Amino acid sequence: MKAKCLSKAQQLSLTTLPQAIIEIILCLLPTAEAARTSILSREWRYKWTTIPKLVFSQYTFKKTIEAGKLVWSDWAQMSDLERARRYKDMRCELFYAIHQVLLLRQGPIHEFTLLMNADRTCFELDQILLHLSGNHTIKKLTLKLYHSDPYGLPLSVFSLHHLTDLYLENCAINHKPIFNGFGSLTSLTLNKIRISRETLLHLLSNCPSLKSLYMLIYEEQFVGDEYPYMEPSNMELFKCLPMIEHLTTSGYLIMSLVQASNPEELPASLIHLKCCTIEDMCFVDAYGLPFLADLIKCSPNLEKIKLEINAGCCIETKVEKLEEHSVNMEEYSHVWLEHLNELEIKNFCNYKSELEFVKFILARSPNLKKVILVTWMDDKDEEFEMLKILLRVPRASPVEISVESKF
Repeated sequence: MKAKCLSKAQQLSLTTLPQAIIEIILCLLPTAEAARTSILSREWRYKWTTIPKLVFSQYTFKKTIEAGKLVWSDWAQMSDLERARRYKDMRCELFYAIHQVLLLRQGPIHEFTLLMNADRTCFELDQILLHLSGNHTIKKLTLKLYHSDPYGLPLSVFSLHHLTDLYLENCAINHKPIFNGFGSLTSLTLNKIRISRETLLHLLSNCPSLKSLYMLIYEEQFVGDEYPYMEPSNMELFKCLPMIEHLTTSGYLIMSLVQASNPEELPASLIHLKCCTIEDMCFVDAYGLPFLADLIKCSPNLEKIKLEINAGCCIETKVEKLEEHSVNMEEYSHVWLEHLNELEIKNFCNYKSELEFVKFILARSPNLKKVILVTWMDDKDEEFEMLKILLRVPRASPVEISVESKF
């Protein structure tokens, strides 16, 4: 019986697998490696041309050049002119490979990923995106670009109406807010994007199906605003996200984009929001805590809050100003977070505003199961006193409080 099984195993060949399985296997390989399978046999010559997922990286060609000619230390010793020439050669090789792959394509492309060093003069990328917008139903587009002078996104990208996932890094959106947005988009990442506030809000408001949003944009990256000091309110931003379930942003963006809403303004409802993450959060400025308080007020189904405090923001703030912009959480005593089960705060500094926020969450969350506080405190006595305070405050549930020190 054992010999018979081995005999059958020896007769198995990858060519006997269904085409759908072969495509799954090839999609797990880098596109360059998938294309190399064409040398295996006559049957495999064109199998890679039907895979719906393409991934291209400039660093694949960089490693090839380094392996054949240079080591990394040689790059560091090059002149700027020579290094620029080498990068140009890699860029030309990369785009040549992309054009060759697109020329041989025999099926639809659903996912396209590109990682490279691209600036605003990268016109070759314009042609590739134009080709994709006119010939394929792209569902996932990822552009991870690296340059101090960001690549200007062409209008052809906004005609990719089948997009469900869009990841943009180090791009510039310079167009006036005239495009119709993405009706099918459910996941959007905007990482270090150069854009105007008006265009950003127009883009978000025209993605009605958006469920996951990651935004990391710094103040200096907002451009083209005639009156940059007139930020929209929190409610204006929330109204752009009616279906959002997962929101990740930063204290820098909150400070640069929005201001606190008027108390009498009717809240926009974020009834689908389940998870909120704020990086570089600051509890002692005029933006962070008011934004978070407004968001909690509008999110009755919130399940997880994850905050990473910008410790530098707290240290640089003068002691006498720590409470100047604090929010009175008692004004939100009518708010109940019935679905919240986890709160995590990194770089907890034990300032009064931070402590009051944790107390509020403990008192207003009947299903809270876990609170994790990661602190910078090196004084064990101070840490113990803080924990005693938290254990004594009113709690709506028998929650587990965990305090971890980075020291």
